[in-house]
Amino acid sequence: MSYKCDITGKGKQFGNNRSHSLRATKKAWKPNLQTKTLVIDGQKVRLKLAASTIRTLKKYQNQIESKELAAKEAVK
Repeated sequence: MSYKCDITGKGKQFGNNRSHSLRATKKAWKPNLQTKTLVIDGQKVRLKLAASTIRTLKKYQNQIESKELAAKEAVK
Protein backbone atom coordinates (compact mmCIF):
# COMPACT_ATOMS: atom_id res chain seq x y z
CA MET A 1 0.00 0.00 0.00
CA SER A 2 1.50 3.32 -1.02
CA TYR A 3 1.15 6.21 1.36
CA LYS A 4 0.54 8.90 -1.24
CA CYS A 5 -2.40 11.17 -2.03
CA ASP A 6 -3.64 10.56 -5.59
CA ILE A 7 -4.28 14.26 -6.29
CA THR A 8 -1.65 16.26 -4.43
CA GLY A 9 1.08 13.62 -4.18
CA LYS A 10 1.48 14.24 -0.46
CA GLY A 11 3.35 11.26 0.98
CA LYS A 12 5.50 10.00 3.82
CA GLN A 13 8.01 12.30 5.45
CA PHE A 14 11.08 11.00 7.21
CA GLY A 15 13.03 12.31 10.15
CA ASN A 16 14.36 11.44 13.57
CA ASN A 17 12.76 10.89 16.94
CA ARG A 18 14.83 12.65 19.59
CA SER A 19 14.91 11.29 23.13
CA HIS A 20 15.79 13.31 26.23
CA SER A 21 19.41 12.21 25.80
CA LEU A 22 19.24 13.38 22.14
CA ARG A 23 19.61 9.88 20.67
CA ALA A 24 18.22 9.75 17.14
CA THR A 25 15.94 6.95 15.92
CA LYS A 26 14.34 6.85 12.49
CA LYS A 27 10.70 7.88 12.20
CA ALA A 28 8.17 8.28 9.38
CA TRP A 29 5.17 10.60 9.40
CA LYS A 30 2.32 9.30 7.26
CA PRO A 31 -0.44 11.49 5.79
CA ASN A 32 -4.03 10.98 6.94
CA LEU A 33 -5.25 9.07 3.87
CA GLN A 34 -8.94 8.33 3.31
CA THR A 35 -10.57 6.37 0.49
CA LYS A 36 -13.16 8.51 -1.29
CA THR A 37 -15.41 7.79 -4.25
CA LEU A 38 -15.75 10.79 -6.56
CA VAL A 39 -17.83 11.19 -9.70
CA ILE A 40 -15.55 12.38 -12.51
CA ASP A 41 -17.05 12.79 -15.99
CA GLY A 42 -20.02 10.64 -14.99
CA GLN A 43 -17.88 7.73 -13.74
CA LYS A 44 -17.33 6.73 -10.14
CA VAL A 45 -13.64 6.68 -9.26
CA ARG A 46 -12.14 5.48 -5.97
CA LEU A 47 -9.21 7.63 -4.87
CA LYS A 48 -6.92 7.70 -1.85
CA LEU A 49 -6.94 11.31 -0.68
CA ALA A 50 -5.34 13.13 2.24
CA ALA A 51 -7.84 14.63 4.69
CA SER A 52 -6.50 18.11 3.90
CA THR A 53 -7.16 17.51 0.19
CA ILE A 54 -10.76 16.47 0.93
CA ARG A 55 -11.30 19.68 2.92
CA THR A 56 -9.89 21.77 0.07
CA LEU A 57 -12.10 20.02 -2.51
CA LYS A 58 -15.19 20.67 -0.36
CA LYS A 59 -14.23 24.33 0.02
CA TYR A 60 -13.89 24.92 -3.72
CA GLN A 61 -16.98 22.85 -4.49
CA ASN A 62 -19.03 25.13 -2.23
CA GLN A 63 -17.56 28.23 -3.91
CA ILE A 64 -18.35 26.91 -7.39
CA GLU A 65 -21.92 26.01 -6.41
CA SER A 66 -22.53 29.45 -4.89
CA LYS A 67 -21.21 31.14 -8.07
CA GLU A 68 -23.50 28.97 -10.22
CA LEU A 69 -26.50 29.91 -8.08
CA ALA A 70 -25.62 33.60 -8.31
CA ALA A 71 -25.30 33.35 -12.09
CA LYS A 72 -28.69 31.62 -12.39
CA GLU A 73 -30.35 34.32 -10.24
CA ALA A 74 -28.71 37.08 -12.29
CA VAL A 75 -30.19 35.59 -15.49
CA LYS A 76 -33.73 35.65 -14.04
